[in-house]
Amino acid sequence: MKTNPGRFFEDYRLGETIRHATPRTVTSGDVALYTSLYGPRFAVQSSDAFAKAIGYPQSPLDDLLTFHVVFGKTVPDISLNALANLGYAEGGFRRPVYPGETLSTVSEVIGLKESSNRQTGVVYVRSTGSDANGETVLSYCRWVLVKKRDPEAKIEQEHVPTFAKVVDPADLAGALPPLNVGAYDLDLAGSPHRFGDYVVGEKIDHVDGMTVEEAEHQIATRLYQNTAKVHFDGFAAKDTRFGRRLIYGGVVISLARALSFNGLGNAFALAGINAGRHVAPLFAGDTVYAWSEVLEAAELPGRSDIGALRLRTVATKNQPCGAHPDKTGDGYDPAVILDLDYWAFMPR
Repeated sequence: MKTNPGRFFEDYRLGETIRHATPRTVTSGDVALYTSLYGPRFAVQSSDAFAKAIGYPQSPLDDLLTFHVVFGKTVPDISLNALANLGYAEGGFRRPVYPGETLSTVSEVIGLKESSNRQTGVVYVRSTGSDANGETVLSYCRWVLVKKRDPEAKIEQEHVPTFAKVVDPADLAGALPPLNVGAYDLDLAGSPHRFGDYVVGEKIDHVDGMTVEEAEHQIATRLYQNTAKVHFDGFAAKDTRFGRRLIYGGVVISLARALSFNGLGNAFALAGINAGRHVAPLFAGDTVYAWSEVLEAAELPGRSDIGALRLRTVATKNQPCGAHPDKTGDGYDPAVILDLDYWAFMPR
């Protein structure tokens, strides 16, 4: 067979390493298209002049654009036959990426767990994105629910990994160059609030909403070369329980991050992903809103220029977040679609 039908759950082996095709050179065109899809407004990623003034050689890519490109490489080997992407852990952005760099990805299978119905199983992987010199730019773990080809196939090895609840932001602070915070222009950045202005426990309604169109999420998923069938094949999707294509969960993350600018405009760089869960699916025509909670504020050894905020951003569909929709006694509020726990760097 010369075509790739995608792996099924019984095709994975605990401990195997998978080198993913194909390396991807990111350009300023990718940056422009990413901006047109989500509308992020963080000044460091928007302006070469702003970035250079505070110590970058030029504007880096939005961290989530890097994430999506690295993630997209894994899809043909990890989640082509996935039913759902379930969660993330131990994510670390190891250094900024700039236009012109080439990214590639390698994954290790770190866990396998067959579902009780024997129709599916959960595959756990640790994926590492690197540049053309082999330098790591991003690493993260995720787990996906994958169909079995043969429900009767016996799974020889099963293991459910454990993950750190929180990554240490001090281990990730070296990813950023020393910053000249005196040149960090709050007016141009669009927010007067620095690291010290946020209080643990405060909740921020990001107010704005964005409606997702069918064409937008298709363009986004193609941009990342994410070939998962659930996002593309509308004909096959008619036979699924939802009866239509699902929007890639990364689209939700990017929308929530872009919306968070209104309230967190100086959270200009992501440091790490502690945990994340796609709570419910999103479909074309739905409107995304978001709110965030400050979970921790971390001083960083040797960094008087920046601090790290641990943030929990919750995204909803078709429901504004003035009341901060959240978990209830029976699970989540029906409007919640994303629950993401991460670190972001802010100027001091």
